[in-house]
Amino acid sequence: MAEAINRGPLTERNRLIKENRIADYASPNLALGMEPVVFAAGSSRWLWKAQPAGALNPFGTLQGGYLAVFVDELLSTAIASVLEDGEWAMTAEFKINFLRALTPAPLEGSARVLRRTRTLAFLEAQIATESGQIAVTASSTWAVMKG
Repeated sequence: MAEAINRGPLTERNRLIKENRIADYASPNLALGMEPVVFAAGSSRWLWKAQPAGALNPFGTLQGGYLAVFVDELLSTAIASVLEDGEWAMTAEFKINFLRALTPAPLEGSARVLRRTRTLAFLEAQIATESGQIAVTASSTWAVMKG
């Protein structure tokens, strides 16, 4: 028989995002220099002030996989802000567009929930350079579950 999964820690994590308790937010990706700026109802905003050398490809530009990790942080904190106690969500799919090559420099990312139903949520995200040029866009669908 399958053992029940304890989602209590996830509910607490969603609650701290809903309450904009940025200082209490933990993620292994913070070690990469990614940092949340604000969590709001249905949205999140992050900064990535400096990228580690390991996030660069041989051409000296940021690897797309690291940008996808940044997008995932943006999306996951945006969706968490609209989940009720006992709900959780997982990425069903996401599409990412790299509009320009990025060299190491401060980046700002934002995400928002476009629509939330009982079982699905649709989100979008973008990453911009310090000068405001949009460098990455993403769209995503999340499955929302209870229990």
